[in-house]
Amino acid sequence: MECPSSTSSQGRHVNGKQSIDPPGPATDKNGPRHRPLTPMRRCRGVLCLVVMLLTAFMMMVYLSPTTTFLVRLFSVHYSRKSTCFLFGMWLAIWPFLFKKVNKTRFIFSGESVPPKGRVLLFSNHRTEVDWMYLWDFALRKGCLQCIKYMLKKSLMKLPVFNWSFHLIEFIPVERKWEIDEPIIQRRLSEFKNPRDPLWLAVFPEGTDYTSQEYAVEHGLPILKNVLLPKTKGFNCCLQELRSSIDAVYDITIAYKHQLPTFLDNVYGIDPAEVHIHINSIQVSDIPTSEDEVATWLIERFQLKDELLSNFSKLGHFPNEGTEGDLSTLKCLANFTVVISVTGILTYLTLFSSVWFKVFVVFSCVFLTVTTYYSIHLPQLIGSPEVSARAKVS
Repeated sequence: MECPSSTSSQGRHVNGKQSIDPPGPATDKNGPRHRPLTPMRRCRGVLCLVVMLLTAFMMMVYLSPTTTFLVRLFSVHYSRKSTCFLFGMWLAIWPFLFKKVNKTRFIFSGESVPPKGRVLLFSNHRTEVDWMYLWDFALRKGCLQCIKYMLKKSLMKLPVFNWSFHLIEFIPVERKWEIDEPIIQRRLSEFKNPRDPLWLAVFPEGTDYTSQEYAVEHGLPILKNVLLPKTKGFNCCLQELRSSIDAVYDITIAYKHQLPTFLDNVYGIDPAEVHIHINSIQVSDIPTSEDEVATWLIERFQLKDELLSNFSKLGHFPNEGTEGDLSTLKCLANFTVVISVTGILTYLTLFSSVWFKVFVVFSCVFLTVTTYYSIHLPQLIGSPEVSARAKVS
């Protein structure tokens, strides 16, 4: 499953020469597996996938029509808040799987940042599941339900998952800047309400590999562990949200031995350790012009490159131990609630009145139509526009 968050089309150097090989250390897949793939782990992984899909399906078809339709008629803010609350409950199952079931160690370093409601995050992009490990960080800060990504528009074709991408208002992009720019600006303009919590995560490297020859030709630094960042998408996000976000988090992710895949996570065979280094940046410390932001972002990726080079030598980032462990009790309580609700809804669907089956069919049609046509209902009752029209009439 490929990373849904990418600004790869939004680059100043998208027309440069490209190579098929990414930087060396970032693609080292010759290390030993943390655990062998046994039949038991394979069965457990399949069971986990079934549980994840079933819980997502049941929560969306039964609960999301209320939060995204009925509540939204009265308040967009509370519609987003209730939808994101449900999304956060389901999403918290994944860190529970990583940490408590797979026994993956999460080691945080750098700065210990306070919980903040509106943040722009940017990270390096080493493997297809980098974005999933940000969930663990967001959960520790109580902001898991707030996280949003940009994602390739092709991922909107995935069954069930495309419903959730639409409901949570992820931003689909074509990776063609002339097409993506107005879409990003329009969608981000809807997220400027300071009452709406927002953790917007972007991966400026994208998934294309820019050659070192291009860097030499254009006087750009040659990086060994990361790709040169594509800057237009990040700059667009920054400028649209600059006045309404609390901070920008510069995140660097590294893995021990083996770069994990989606199925490695599902089966619990990798990774052994996920190292996450965090720097908090004040928005006022970031330049305002596009060219200066581009230079600033490239400099940040030079620092990432140095961090990763040192990680390869030492096996850790500096200043470890900035975050405590996840609460096992809270993880179990959340898991129990989600599984119990899913079990009840599944029973009602399969073994109760036929009207539950009718509702599920109706809900599936509703979700399919709204996702296909990218429909987000406006606030109709009590909105300023309606009130103004009522006064005029």
